[in-house]
Amino acid sequence: MSEDNPFSQWVNLEQPRLGTRVVYANDEFFAAKERLIDPAEPVFVPGKYDDHGKWMDGWESRRKRGPGHDHCIIKLGIPGMVRGFNIDTRFFTGNYPPFASIDACVSDEDIPGENAGWREMLPKTGLNPDSQHRYPIADDGTITHLRLNIYPDGGIARLRVFGEVRPDWSKRDPSQVIDLFALENGGRALACNDQHFSSMHRMNIPGRAVNMGDTWGTRRRRVPGNDWVIIRLGHPGAIEKVEFDTGHLKGNYPDRTAIQAALVTDEKPDALDTQSAGWPFLLAETKLQADKQHYFTAELASLGPVSHLRVSIFPDGGIARLRLYGRIAKG
Repeated sequence: MSEDNPFSQWVNLEQPRLGTRVVYANDEFFAAKERLIDPAEPVFVPGKYDDHGKWMDGWESRRKRGPGHDHCIIKLGIPGMVRGFNIDTRFFTGNYPPFASIDACVSDEDIPGENAGWREMLPKTGLNPDSQHRYPIADDGTITHLRLNIYPDGGIARLRVFGEVRPDWSKRDPSQVIDLFALENGGRALACNDQHFSSMHRMNIPGRAVNMGDTWGTRRRRVPGNDWVIIRLGHPGAIEKVEFDTGHLKGNYPDRTAIQAALVTDEKPDALDTQSAGWPFLLAETKLQADKQHYFTAELASLGPVSHLRVSIFPDGGIARLRLYGRIAKG
């Protein structure tokens, strides 16, 4: 967890590259609904106008002259469990909505109707201009859609949705080799000692990194030791192949890596750092190269089913992508 983002242990479910889309807005006169989930931080461009008025980096409706309120609907690319929201009104000062609420549902429809079983996830709450509003959510239900309501009108720069992916494993073929750490399979980074340059959650998103910023990146180490990250597989399984990708990491790739693993039946997040230091090695300390996809198979120890891994990098650097291929454990 970080001071500027109390939900940093959770995944951003609103990412467009996961397939998330803003599928509906009842009004987007001033600013397009798609900007609401733009991965980039919002910006303000003085003097920039278009045919509708001042260009704003977010979703913005016109001034309402009748009853009711405005809303938009977001369809998650991967269904998930929501752990927190950030409703961001940065740069919206005289045009922010004074209140907002968020509903959720589960639906196979692209744009669910009123009969889709919407339930309130965040009650109507007050907003401030040019601010980030962070709300923890205690809800264990998996959802597919969110409806952001603003009262009565105005603009929101960004909506960030923090949570985790929980696949339905009852429908999976246990004989199939899959990436057990993939975000779409529920894998998640739990903790790391440093993520100064970029988030640990970038290691398991789909596709290769698009640039150096699209990796997990640590600061330059000036003291003895090494950097590490602890991850949880989406489902326990026996790992048969490891892909360690240092793509775009050229002058800052790790010199070496080592991977430890264990089957954890009682996860205690605060104790994982200490516990993981004694886990057996899946991959002994191994030399790495810059900007390269490394594949390890014969080098891996036979540990049987594991659920958690500690990935160490020496002394510092980053990981563009980490793929852990195996078969899910039965039972």
